Amino acid sequence: MIAEATNIFPIYKVEHDCILSRQGDITVAYELTLPEIFTLSERDYTAYHSTFVKAIKVLQNHTVLHKQDWHTQASYKADYEGKDGFLARSSEKFFNERPYLAHSCYLFLTKKPNGRKPATSAYNNLLRRTIVPAQTVDENLFQHFLDSAGQFERILTDSGFIRPRRLRNDELAGTSVKAGIMERYCFLLTENEQSIVRDINLQNGLKIGDRYCQLYTLADTENLPALCGSRINYEKYSTDRTKFSIGFASPLGQLLNCNHIYNQYILIEDPQKTIKALESKKLRLQSLSMYSRENALAMEAVNGFLNEAIGEQRLPIKAHFNVLVWSDKPEDAELRNQVSSALAQMDCTAKQETDGMAQIWYAGMPGAGADFPINDTFDSFAEQAACFFNLETNYKDSISPFGIRLGDRISGRPVHVDISDEPWKQGWITNRAKFILGPSGSGKSFLTNHFMRSYHEQGAHIIIVDIGHSYKGLCDLVGGYYFTYSDDDPIRFNPFYLPEGSSLDTEKKESIKTLLLSLWKKDSEPYKRSEYVAISNALTFYYAYLDENPDIFPSFNSFYEFLLSEYSPVLKEAQVKEKDFDLGSFLYVLNPYYKGGEFDYLLNANENLDLLHQRFIVMELDAVKDHPVLFPVITLVIMEMIISKMRKIPQIRKVVLLEEAWKAIAKDSMAEHVRYLWKTMRKFFGEPIVVTQEIEDIISSPIVKNAIINNSDTKILLDQSKYANKFEQVQELLGLTDKEKALVLSMNKANDPDHSYKEVFISLGGHSKVYRTEVSPKEYWTYTTEASEKVKVQEYALRYGSMQKGIEMLVKETLGQ
Repeated sequence: MIAEATNIFPIYKVEHDCILSRQGDITVAYELTLPEIFTLSERDYTAYHSTFVKAIKVLQNHTVLHKQDWHTQASYKADYEGKDGFLARSSEKFFNERPYLAHSCYLFLTKKPNGRKPATSAYNNLLRRTIVPAQTVDENLFQHFLDSAGQFERILTDSGFIRPRRLRNDELAGTSVKAGIMERYCFLLTENEQSIVRDINLQNGLKIGDRYCQLYTLADTENLPALCGSRINYEKYSTDRTKFSIGFASPLGQLLNCNHIYNQYILIEDPQKTIKALESKKLRLQSLSMYSRENALAMEAVNGFLNEAIGEQRLPIKAHFNVLVWSDKPEDAELRNQVSSALAQMDCTAKQETDGMAQIWYAGMPGAGADFPINDTFDSFAEQAACFFNLETNYKDSISPFGIRLGDRISGRPVHVDISDEPWKQGWITNRAKFILGPSGSGKSFLTNHFMRSYHEQGAHIIIVDIGHSYKGLCDLVGGYYFTYSDDDPIRFNPFYLPEGSSLDTEKKESIKTLLLSLWKKDSEPYKRSEYVAISNALTFYYAYLDENPDIFPSFNSFYEFLLSEYSPVLKEAQVKEKDFDLGSFLYVLNPYYKGGEFDYLLNANENLDLLHQRFIVMELDAVKDHPVLFPVITLVIMEMIISKMRKIPQIRKVVLLEEAWKAIAKDSMAEHVRYLWKTMRKFFGEPIVVTQEIEDIISSPIVKNAIINNSDTKILLDQSKYANKFEQVQELLGLTDKEKALVLSMNKANDPDHSYKEVFISLGGHSKVYRTEVSPKEYWTYTTEASEKVKVQEYALRYGSMQKGIEMLVKETLGQ
């Protein structure tokens, strides 16, 4: 039989942001923003569950709560706008069409008229004409219902877990260009899908357009678990020492990877009438108990229910839960297996609905919850029923314009994550310093390459102090300065150079004085005030001399020659005694840095000079980290460069990344520089980041333990599985919670075999998540730290004239694309 939908459509009209049914039911609708999956602790789930129970108890009698979670298969759409960089565009192309499960959550509160006859599978109010009930036209009754809904909304909001938003008329009924929630449900349209009318066929099941639907219900206590709670263990991510929590109903939410709608109903009738009816049922069963053991058992069950309702002040309700799934295949056994497996994780039994499918589907329409067949519900309490609510959603993008691309843990969908500015504004962190811990092979340098590339693309100034040549590829690609030492090409700086348009300021002058004094005097040898003044005057006269002689290039060589020829007479004329400032001693000790000396290269560079304006600088210290002369000088140059950027470009983000080089810098007199960075950079829009491999490094170094960890609100950890049995020590040192410990030890336990990636744990002042670090092939070849692969990249860059062209050709040849 074919019928016009308008003749049996249960909704009369939408007005005042409410849905009015033909039977006089009034519905208000909300869109709920839920917490992200895998982010809640056991305590969070308990509090979250209590919030829903508390909210349910403020609803009026004869109210239907209908929560509807839409999970629809979608794919990531590449957006190239604003992504002009070579690697940014390659990432967009790589993730284009990446499938994931989109989620949206709605909640409908429907007030039934008093005395409304409940719907059953045999009797349906949809087919019955009626006089408009009093509540529909009575302003006071309507306002009382809205007040009740407002209290419900306020309780959810105040919990901090959920953000409800009232849906407006256009969002309910739709417009000429966009479908509303009712139209979407009738025709199974995704949120951004073009509005389209599809035939609804209720013969032999349910078919909407070309989509074949299956309905699985939890409508009988026989199908329910013996025990339920706010959470269950997720075995994939649990270990012998940690239990990984997910919501009790999460297997029917984000973890059920197919197109589906999860409907959750709670029907609140008159509790006193419900108790009275159950008392009568108990007496009937008691009188019949001598004839049947089943009657005796049923009587005990009813009696137990009544005792709990009265003794613990429980709210008796009726509940129903169902999962509507669909695909383009008439009999999709895979869907059946997926739903059965999901329900089994909750210790539930799947029941595929056939006879009552049409009416249950019809009552799932927004605003039609009052027409849900009462015989397809079971008696329960608000506490138990709320356990079956889906509590989580998928990962969300940060609203901040600044951020890093990481991946959703389930699907790998790109997620925009701000680990600096948004957490600062939210008050989660009080500084932008970061501590990264990851053993060898965990993808540590790969991750930091990805971070530095993202920071650089967004205008930050990057200074990397490295040991191991992990950033050579990225530095060459972005055209940065790469300082390293070899016998053929030793490391060179020029602290005397001033960029065009700059003049000698106090900061620059102090840094050069500090450098010259450290070259002249030993650490344990103090300098006199007269010596400090003499060197200060020498620098002042030297830069005045350069202004008068623009053909002289600023360097240590020309400074040395200036002291010999120009400054020596000044000292004699001023009658400066040798005991106050011994120029001969000064020149003799510094002679190795003058041309022809052992270290004449070190302070006389004539290229890579403008360190202030260069946005990507790598200091590779592997060959000099133990050198008694070169290393202290290089450290001072690095500090001068950092301080100069801090003072002169305070409005620009500055990142200082100390890879394993921190071990060398943090010893002896250099330790003070590390303390200074971690305590001062936050005042100048700076982000110091330290990277280390071993737990022992943390314990053995008081600098790391006290100065760095205590002043780094952001903790980033990579795979710690090798430390699983002694992770308590790390947990205590880093101040991680039990929830964060479970997150850390869950990394890389159930990775998708179809994709190559590592997972990373990020804690922002206690707000923690695990993400994927998955990159495109071009990013991979840029970041790789594998020795043979780095050689190959350099060969291709040399062959094709640039790093970018070399990587493009390398990817094309290796992947055939």
